Amino acid sequence: MKVRIGRAVLAVAAGVGVLLAAEARAADMLKDDPDFLSIGAGYFDFNRQKDPGGEFRLEYRSDYKLWIFKPFVAAAGSSTGHTFLGAGVLIDLYFGNRIVMTPSFAPQWYRGGNKDLDLGHALEFRSQLEVAYRFDDRSRLGLSISHSSNASIGDKNPGTESIMLNYSVPLSHITGLFK
Repeated sequence: MKVRIGRAVLAVAAGVGVLLAAEARAADMLKDDPDFLSIGAGYFDFNRQKDPGGEFRLEYRSDYKLWIFKPFVAAAGSSTGHTFLGAGVLIDLYFGNRIVMTPSFAPQWYRGGNKDLDLGHALEFRSQLEVAYRFDDRSRLGLSISHSSNASIGDKNPGTESIMLNYSVPLSHITGLFK
């Protein structure tokens, strides 16, 4: 009985050791993740559908880190005339070498609005969660869901949601094309 328990403990310890070594290797590979240019397209106001339409987004995601946070800037527009320009922070959470979950938050300057949907204030706040697949060249293909609202600083705060397909390419890949 003691021999079986000892073997089981040894097997579990070996398995944990292999997993920790793999995670350490993955963490070493990720330390130098580059800055990205991210292009997104998707469905604006998909949840409430007061003024649904297409949404297009362009983001610069820096490789600079302040503790676990990375800065980014974003510009977006919908086919129904809503536009957003903002900057915020994101966190990249890695699950192995391939899966990256990226929560982010950004205050945004908002323009647009019509009789169907007016977000109620020029200052809106976007919170987003993206899950992406990371390719060998470090580019990423992801799906994100975001919510924008003015946190009740305006007279009304209807908020809106977007679902987007995003492709993030290392900026060095793009600048390398012009050398």
